[in-house]
Amino acid sequence: MRAVSNTSPLPNLAIIGHLDLLRAQFTEVLIPVGVLTELRLDEPLPGSPELGKALAEGWLRVVEIQDRPLIALLQRTLDLGESEAIALAVEVGPDALLIDERDGRRVAASLKLPVIGALGVLLRAKMDGSIPTLQEAVTALEVRAGFRIAPGLVRELLAAAGEG
Repeated sequence: MRAVSNTSPLPNLAIIGHLDLLRAQFTEVLIPVGVLTELRLDEPLPGSPELGKALAEGWLRVVEIQDRPLIALLQRTLDLGESEAIALAVEVGPDALLIDERDGRRVAASLKLPVIGALGVLLRAKMDGSIPTLQEAVTALEVRAGFRIAPGLVRELLAAAGEG
């Protein structure tokens, strides 16, 4: 299975020590140049070493996008990383587009792209036994990565995982 990723799921999962879940769930994760730029891997940011290692190992791979007009159109309402990730997903037809931001998810869904975010990756990992508890991972996302999650969504996820 192949995924295309926007920026936020990558460092957020890396910060909480779960970037490996992407490798377990997808044979490769493609990112556009705009996402690589937003990751700022040349800076000492949390998660950067793990992301650099994933790139070196080759399962996280940078891909050039061909459809520049689509990117320009998407950038009317979305940032560069989201626009490029969606455009790349349109080009390659991945099994999943990893994106967390509401506006980006809405646009991706309107284009019939299969969307999953960091929380969805964690839920899948809980369901397949890759992580023992979803609650710990969600709390780590909130506390260590500063990921904002609506309380109702947390309850819904925990219920789906059999923890609520």
